[in-house]
Amino acid sequence: MPRLTRADVEHVAQLARLALTDDEIDGYAEQLGVILDHAAEVAALDTHDVEPTAHPLPLVNVLRADTPRPSLSHDEVLAMAPAVEDGRFRVPRILDAP
Repeated sequence: MPRLTRADVEHVAQLARLALTDDEIDGYAEQLGVILDHAAEVAALDTHDVEPTAHPLPLVNVLRADTPRPSLSHDEVLAMAPAVEDGRFRVPRILDAP
């Protein structure tokens, strides 16, 4: 794979509408070159017998069982609300529509 040039970095910066200094262009050319070299090494690996995975470790649901428990009644909850209207919480209007 050919090395990344200053012109390549300048072109990408222009597409991204980035204003880079000469030092930044040189630095990014070197850094992006290292990244692309590493990507080429990974792409060269033989993965023919490797199954695709979404996660390297098996995931287990660690949540507790969903079992019904006693809770507050509708009337108890509304009694603690700052404002109630027609058996529901009254909240400030946030839209202009009626």
